Amino acid sequence: MEATVQYLLGLLDLERIEEDIFRGQSHAWVAPRVFGGQVAAQALVAACRTVPDDRPPHSLHSYFLRPGDPGAPIVYTVDRIRDGRSFTTRRVVAVQHGQAIFHLSASFQRPEEGLSHQDPMPQTPDPETLPSADEMLPRYRHLLVDPGIVELLLEARKAIDLRYVAEPPFATAGTPREPRSQVWFRFNGKLEGELDDPLVHTCLGTYVSDMTLLDSILLAHGRGGWMTGDIVGASLDHAMWFHRPFRADEWLLYDTASPTSQGGRGLAHGRIFTRDGRLAVSVVQEGLMRIPRG
Repeated sequence: MEATVQYLLGLLDLERIEEDIFRGQSHAWVAPRVFGGQVAAQALVAACRTVPDDRPPHSLHSYFLRPGDPGAPIVYTVDRIRDGRSFTTRRVVAVQHGQAIFHLSASFQRPEEGLSHQDPMPQTPDPETLPSADEMLPRYRHLLVDPGIVELLLEARKAIDLRYVAEPPFATAGTPREPRSQVWFRFNGKLEGELDDPLVHTCLGTYVSDMTLLDSILLAHGRGGWMTGDIVGASLDHAMWFHRPFRADEWLLYDTASPTSQGGRGLAHGRIFTRDGRLAVSVVQEGLMRIPRG
């Protein structure tokens, strides 16, 4: 397995330093702060480490409180809120330099039978017919506020194969479009043996869920985002509901849309489908969306 892929898996393999206290490392991101998907995924890993294996997570709700320092480890403290007959609840606080940077509440459920229905999967081209990031991003180098962002972004996302169904926001900045974005993604390696664990797949899906979710807001206003310098943005909160099992090393469709933006904030919701059409995850996030002064 490629070193970059192993490195991402290593980020999610937290060190236990006390019964309910864990330590995770960070890695440099394109922006000078810790990538939000990394913190959310690590916090979920910490919560999972305190819950029996027969109770997978079914939802999480979280807030990003401060920008994380990519040069320092993050300490995750887990609070065992409740252990019921069917449901288990955990709260996790992520701390750096003595301050909370993120907190998460997660709920876990013992599997049971029940009513089942879902939205149909939207029709999109097959992922193999779409250009990879290595093929697509260099085309737009001249549109970015710093052409060097291309190499930084490709390196930061090397462990994830992510392919846009239509052109990304930075490619059409200045032209408002329908507030909807779709990407196919998968982990860039095969999870086998001990790594082929449903919780590993869930946490990798959590990691990727913060990558393109706010794109739909940018599209509505013809903005390119931080890559073109016409928006100052950040994730404010993040919620996920895990409906059905999925494999992060197989193609997943991330279908996202924005119903509204107002007051320097924008709301986006997403649906993650397996390639055979099962609705696996629902995601909602509010993001900071400020127009730079001047």
